[in-house]
Amino acid sequence: MDIETLPPPPRSTANPAPVRAANSVRRTTSIDVSWPDGIDGQRLFIGAARDVLTPAGGGVPRVVAQGGYRARLKEDKTITEISTDPIHEGVPQLVGAKAGGHLRMLLGEVMPDLIAQTHPLYLVLDDLSGSALVSAFAWSQWYPDWAEKIRQRIGEEEHARLMTQRVNVCWGLQEGHSGVQPGGPPKNVADADAGDVRNPEDPHGWHDLSDSEGPGFRRARRIDVVRDEAAGVLRIDSAFQDSATKPDGGRIAIHEYLLRATVDIDTLEVLSIEPEARILPFSECPGAIANTQRLVGRKLPDIRDEVLAQLRGPEGCTHLNDALRALADVPELAAELQTQ
Repeated sequence: MDIETLPPPPRSTANPAPVRAANSVRRTTSIDVSWPDGIDGQRLFIGAARDVLTPAGGGVPRVVAQGGYRARLKEDKTITEISTDPIHEGVPQLVGAKAGGHLRMLLGEVMPDLIAQTHPLYLVLDDLSGSALVSAFAWSQWYPDWAEKIRQRIGEEEHARLMTQRVNVCWGLQEGHSGVQPGGPPKNVADADAGDVRNPEDPHGWHDLSDSEGPGFRRARRIDVVRDEAAGVLRIDSAFQDSATKPDGGRIAIHEYLLRATVDIDTLEVLSIEPEARILPFSECPGAIANTQRLVGRKLPDIRDEVLAQLRGPEGCTHLNDALRALADVPELAAELQTQ
């Protein structure tokens, strides 16, 4: 199909989050990025994560686990400062590392206990790499000529090199697709209202978010898990959104997916996966959804490795892959439901 005849990308948010279901467990995570020292200063990352159990009778949830961090990163993504709550002995080893694929390897080396516990703090640390990559986009909402200024600052040769590196990084940036065409992406890549993840009808449905003035970026995730004993399955409803602040006080969405899945309670085999693209930058991006069916029949504890093997590079979407990888924590979340 010719690029010009492709349907427009989806542009509608699913926010706010649904009201928590009775007898369910919900994980919410967020990373808020700001520039307290201006565009040329270091970025401040505030991560937060919380797991809550909603009783069978509904109402106020019980906090099962929570965590957070504050970190500062240079423009090249080098971590200069980081502190976590709860405190972890491996945190000092993250200083000097760059947020990227190697950071995830380092997290595995210095915090294997958090991974084994599927602690929510690990997920929000794991998300530091993706947030560092995308967050600078926030400046484009405040300064329309931001991209051109960056291009002038780094020079045409470096800009061309970076654009070449983007090709085939993911499904949406395959060679020939609109996101890697000369002249840049289509003008409507950021025209969708992000809404608010918080539902006024469910004031306990989200942990506290770190709102700030000026240019800002947020990655927000939600995973809801319910045991359907009659059907013998775990029902998973999750959401993933990247957004940026606007000068008028609203938020613009950059990436947004919903992801629903069913899993066998006893074997943890994935029985169905239903991703839904809500807001994506390029018209080709939703095509990545079809390949997610390769994960049907796999086991949840293996899902991180399976995503890496089955949906690498142009076979998948970076952001959808992140949402899929997080499903590996569902068995531990679901175990909380067995204690009621």
